[in-house]
Amino acid sequence: MSGHLDYEINKELGECYLFMGELDKAEEYYKKAVSSNGIHPDPYLGLATVAVQRGDLADAMVMYEKAHNIEPTDKSLSGIALIRMENGEQEAAFSMFVEAVKLNPENMVALFSLIRLGHELDRVAEIVPYLEGYLEIDPGKQEVRYSLAGCLVVLDQRDAAREQLETILEMSPDNESAKEMLAQIQS
Repeated sequence: MSGHLDYEINKELGECYLFMGELDKAEEYYKKAVSSNGIHPDPYLGLATVAVQRGDLADAMVMYEKAHNIEPTDKSLSGIALIRMENGEQEAAFSMFVEAVKLNPENMVALFSLIRLGHELDRVAEIVPYLEGYLEIDPGKQEVRYSLAGCLVVLDQRDAAREQLETILEMSPDNESAKEMLAQIQS
């Protein structure tokens, strides 16, 4: 049993040091966690985060893939997709962000990356269902609703966009961005 306890302690310490920005210490404890019980994706995700913060994307990719091979999660998918996006592989990144959002509809990194890529790749229609899915879980998230309205405008669904913007303004009448977009639609 001590192996698992060691693993938990080392993983927690890794997370603490990462949170404090002490990358060398974080790396040390994540590596201990890996060696004390090498069948969990979490320490590899931690090591990937350390690598990203150091700007070492190649190493981060290796760590995300190790985590992903142990257990594919929305975190490993998003991590790999972010690096692919950095490397200019937009289409591959788009597909992986979609997989991540299917695993966890509340993964904001994946969701906002999809919004960005959807516009860049002219695939806005494909991302609308994921934004709607998120809003079913958390209807109060105005940034997501605003992005959805923006997508609907691009798709020339002005009435649907207006509904979303009016919903935002019911919740917060002072939302300037929503007011501006509404004015643009109505002009």
